[in-house]
Amino acid sequence: MRHLDFLGKAKFFVPVSSILVIASIIVLIPQVKGLNPGIDFTGGTEFTVKFSEPVETAALRTALAKIPAGETDLSKSIIQDVSGNNTKVITTQLDIREHQSVIDGIEDTIRSDFPTEDVSRRSIGTEISRELTEKGWQAVLLALVIILVYISWRFRLRYAVGAVAAILHDVIIALGVFALFGVEFNLSTIAAFLTIVGYSLNDTIVIYDRIRENIKLDRRGAIFDIINRSTNQSLSRTLNTSFTTFIPVIILFLFGGSVLKGFSLALLIGVIVGTYSSMYVSNPILYAWALKAGSAKKAR
Repeated sequence: MRHLDFLGKAKFFVPVSSILVIASIIVLIPQVKGLNPGIDFTGGTEFTVKFSEPVETAALRTALAKIPAGETDLSKSIIQDVSGNNTKVITTQLDIREHQSVIDGIEDTIRSDFPTEDVSRRSIGTEISRELTEKGWQAVLLALVIILVYISWRFRLRYAVGAVAAILHDVIIALGVFALFGVEFNLSTIAAFLTIVGYSLNDTIVIYDRIRENIKLDRRGAIFDIINRSTNQSLSRTLNTSFTTFIPVIILFLFGGSVLKGFSLALLIGVIVGTYSSMYVSNPILYAWALKAGSAKKAR
């Protein structure tokens, strides 16, 4: 069996994790960089256009620029390619109630200037987008609270704090990457982030369960050695799970097209960072808490 010193390396990895989390929080500040929300959270209109032959994005932007839209520069609309079928997704910030004529003009221009097979559009109003934003973040926060309560009941509070800290570590870093590279953040990425929460928790729970078993078997053993031994015993399972999950996710990221880019990127980051945090974030927190609890018992 392997005998890798995971906790011994924590003095290096914990500062690295802290720096990554702080850097991610900084780029998430709107005045610095901030997230790039999609129309699910900002409101707007999205056109899905299937062309009968390939169309250059530059030509499409030129045509959009000619449409009168007041202060809105349509040439700066987000245009994404759907791989494999000459389809593009055009995202604008035009509200259906205020810019109905402009939205109709965009569709008419696309149909008249380009060889199209089908044009569909999806509009989300400001009030609905605000509600979607609130519901999305409520879902993430509710998941974290339920996880904290469940693990506190199933294990102990110290385990729950370590698990939630690892989840927050993974989510914040993933959000930081999204903000840094300006990847669109929408409802599908919220689903991906909830998947990250579940994936990170799964890895952490496997190690925590082994730690709890080894504590029962070796009550006089040093907690440092027990955590290290438990992590080593779970290592092959953790790596095999991560690798088999990584394969389809990286394929989705590389070949899924720009529409699935945000979703697949979130999963990709979650698999990598989630595996790392289960060893170098949750375990050091559990160890530090156990040492503090032991010192408190001795003091009493």
